[in-house]
Formats: sequence, structure tokens, C-alpha cells
Amino acid sequence: MDVDKGYLYKFQRFSAWSGFLVMAVVGVCFFMLSKVQPPIDPEWSGQQVKDWMVDNRSGILWTTVICSFVIPLEYFFVVTTSWQMRRIERGWGVLTMTQVLTGVVAPIGFFYPMFILSAAAYRAADRSPEILQLMTDLFYFAYVGFAFIFCLQCVVIGIAVLIDKRTEPIFPRWFAYLNFILAVVLAPGAFIYVFTSGPLAWNGLFAFWLPCLAYLVWKVATPLLLLKAVKSEEAETADEAVPVLV
Repeated sequence: MDVDKGYLYKFQRFSAWSGFLVMAVVGVCFFMLSKVQPPIDPEWSGQQVKDWMVDNRSGILWTTVICSFVIPLEYFFVVTTSWQMRRIERGWGVLTMTQVLTGVVAPIGFFYPMFILSAAAYRAADRSPEILQLMTDLFYFAYVGFAFIFCLQCVVIGIAVLIDKRTEPIFPRWFAYLNFILAVVLAPGAFIYVFTSGPLAWNGLFAFWLPCLAYLVWKVATPLLLLKAVKSEEAETADEAVPVLV
């Protein structure tokens, strides 16, 4: 029995927007509910960290609950991005597979740090300030510093866009440069482990604020471009068989 092609493309369109949905929900939870963003000062004392965590305990724990339901939707976004890159490479090439593998790690970058912070907040009132300070350090090291891994993801997407020589490319060339810029902006996150103040600390301009802004622009632009790519794929395959994973 033939599969309804329209259903396949509708699902891709949903998947394109799922990444934006994840960003929106996580952003609201992190900035307004758990208040882990903007990041706390790395130079806070243990007692300051404990007071902050006790005050935000409920928000931290509920953020983890909400994210547990929402963040898995990121996989739809990752797969759809990879599928469109596959059209450029005419199959599952090195660039596409690298995007798949780095994209699969993306949800962990949200989940794992929140698990750490939730473990600290769960019995925050009973824990020593030093333990809570240590676990908060682990949270920000994993959350802000982890972003450096996605430099590779941005680079391979950018390269894929540039090697697309078709008359009507899957993605516009400016999207390649947006990915390269994001890769450069994410790189300073690797330095948060040696700075407790200044632009390279986990709450600094280069390690947090610029990457946060660049990621926002990328996470808005990418779903829009994916929707356009799905539309072009639908036009190309209008008279062909249903696409298969080869």
C-alpha cells in the first residue's frame, strides 16, 4: 500500500518547528522558572549559592519535569535537518552523518546539566553550602561549556550549504555563514573552566551572552529555511516514489 506523501511532508514541517518550540519552552523555563539564566556569578560564596538554590528549588525541579517532556522533540528537528543535508550529499555522507551524531547529543546538553542541578536542589535546605556550590559549578560547566561541542555541527552544516551546486540550492549561501559565525561564537565556551570573572566566565559576554544571542538567531532562521527546503523537496518528488532512507 502506498504511503501518503502529503503526510510525510507534513511531519517534516512539524519537525522543522519542533526545534524552535524546544528553544522557546526551555528559554522560558531557564529564564523565568528556574532562573538559571542569566547565570549566577561564578564568584558567589557557597552560602550565596545555597540561598539562591533554596529560593529557586521548586522552579529548578519543575523545569526538569517540563523539559523531560519537551526536549525529546529536538530529535525531530535534528533528523529533519539531517534529511535535508542528505539531499545535498545525495545520500548519508560524512557531513550528514556528522550532523546526525552531533545533533543526537544536543538534548543531552539540556538534560544532563538539569539532572545535576535538580539533584542539588532536591534536598538543598539539608545540604552544605560547599556541596551545593560544587554541584552548581558542575551544572554551569556542563551547560555553558558543553556548547563548544556544537561548533563541529555548525561547521559541517555550513560546508554542506556551500558545496550545494544545484540551480536552486536547498539552503541559501548566507545560512552557511550564519553557521560559521555561530561556531566561532560558541568556541569561547571552552574557556569557562579557567575564568571566574570577565567575558570568558560562564556568565560573561563571550562565553554566554553572545552565544545565547547567536543561537537564538540560528534557531529562528533554521526552521524557516527547513520549511522552504521541505517545500522544494515536495516539488521535486511530486511525480516520484516516496523517498526512502538510502
